[in-house]
Amino acid sequence: MSARILIIDDVAANRIVQQARLSAAFYDPILAADGATGLVIAREERPDLVLLDLGLPDISGLEVLQRLRRDPACRDIPVIALTTTGAATERLAAFAAGADDVMDRPANERVLLARLRNLLRLKSESDFAAPDALALAGLAETATLFEPQGTIALVASQPARAQALQDALAPQLRDRLVVLSRREALADIAAGQSRDCLPEVFILQDDGCNPSATLRLLSELKSHQATRHAAVCVLGPAGEGDEAAMAFDLGADDAVGPRVTGEELALRTRGLLRRKRHSDRRRERMQDGLRLAMRDPLTGLYNRRFAAPQLTAVATRAREEGTEFAVMVMDLDRFKQVNDLYGHAAGDQVLVEVARRLTANLRETDVLARIGGEEFLAILPGSSMANARRVAERLCQVMDDDPIRLLSGEELRVTVSIGVAVAGGGGEASFAVEGLVEQADLALLESKGAGRNQVTYRRSAA
Repeated sequence: MSARILIIDDVAANRIVQQARLSAAFYDPILAADGATGLVIAREERPDLVLLDLGLPDISGLEVLQRLRRDPACRDIPVIALTTTGAATERLAAFAAGADDVMDRPANERVLLARLRNLLRLKSESDFAAPDALALAGLAETATLFEPQGTIALVASQPARAQALQDALAPQLRDRLVVLSRREALADIAAGQSRDCLPEVFILQDDGCNPSATLRLLSELKSHQATRHAAVCVLGPAGEGDEAAMAFDLGADDAVGPRVTGEELALRTRGLLRRKRHSDRRRERMQDGLRLAMRDPLTGLYNRRFAAPQLTAVATRAREEGTEFAVMVMDLDRFKQVNDLYGHAAGDQVLVEVARRLTANLRETDVLARIGGEEFLAILPGSSMANARRVAERLCQVMDDDPIRLLSGEELRVTVSIGVAVAGGGGEASFAVEGLVEQADLALLESKGAGRNQVTYRRSAA
C-alpha cells in the first residue's frame, strides 16, 4: 500500500506540482487548500506524513503544527514544513512547534523525496513497535516530563572544528557534549562498549574535503548493532544537495548544510534526542510484550505456549540426527498445604525458589517451563534414559536437601515428584510428540501414588 502524503498548501500551483511529484514516486497524495481543512483530514485520514506550507491564510502553519502535536491521533505523524521566506525566526519557530524538518522553497526534489523516504521509514519502524493496549484503554502511564541528560558526540576530522561546534552548542544544550575524531568514534564501536556508554546522538561534521568519508562513517554507525538506534545528523556540505539525499537514504536522522545557525542546530539536536528516546521506549514496550508472551511472570520461566513448539522442534532435530531426548513433568508435593498454612505470598516465594533450583541444575540447552500452578516441564535434547535418570534424581535431591526460607524467617521443606518419558532412537513413531507429555504425566501420577518425592520413567513405544 502506498504511503499517503497530506499536502496542506493554499497555492493551487504548489499543490499540483507536489501532487505530480509524489504520484510519480508512487505515493498517494491528499490535498488540502487551507489549515482548517488540513487538520480535519489529518485527524480523519491519519496520513503517513504531512507536507505543510507555513504561510497559510486562515490558520498559520505554526498553529497547524501545534494543533497536530497536541492531538493524540496526529502527534506522531511526521511533518515537513515548507517556508517561502526562509527567515531564521520562522524556521526556529517551526522546529519549536514540532516540525520534523523545515525546508526552504523551492525544495530540492531529490532531497525532499529522500527525506520523505527517511521519515516514512522511521515512522514504519516506530509503528511496528507502537501497539500499546494500555494506552488504547486509557491506562497508560503519563509521559515523563523529565528527561535525563543525554550524551551527544561531535565527530569531525579536525578537532578544532568540533571544538568550535561544541562552544556554539554548549550554552543551548544541557546535555553532555563530547568531541571525537572519526577514528575514536569507530574505535568505541569496535571496542564493544555498552549501549549505555555510547552517545545517543552523533553529529558528523563534514569539512567538504571528503564527503564520502562522512557518509561512510554514517553507514558504519547505522549498520553496527551497538549504534544503529542512535540518532545521526550529518552537518556541513555533505548535509545538503545530492549528498544530503544520499545521507537520508543511508539512514541519517537529519542532514543540514554548513550555514545552519547554532540555535537551529540545537533545536534539531533536541528533537533527535527526543525522538530517539521515544523510539527506545516503544521498542522496550514491544520487547516486554514479547517476553510476557513467552514467560511466566512470577518465576521468569517459559510458559506452556512457548514450550509446546520447542518440544516439536527438539523432536524434529532428534529425528534428523538420530538421537534421543527426554521430557520431564514435575509437580511439587502437597503444595496446597503451603498456601493454606502460610498464605499465597509464601506459596509464590516457594515457586520462585523452586524455579531457581531447577534452572541451576539443568543445562542452558534444556527448556524449562512452568505449565501450571505448581507443575513444571523440562525438555532435555540429546538425553538418553541414563542421563535423564541422573538429572531427575538430582532435581529431587536438591529440593529435599535444603529447606526454603520464607521472608518471614520460617523454613519449609519442599519435595517434588517427577515423571520422565524418553523418546527417539527407534522408528518414526518414537519421535512423535503427541502423547509424549501424556506419558510423562502418567509417570508422574505413578510417582505420586508410590509415596511422592521420587521419579518414575517411561520410554515411548518405537
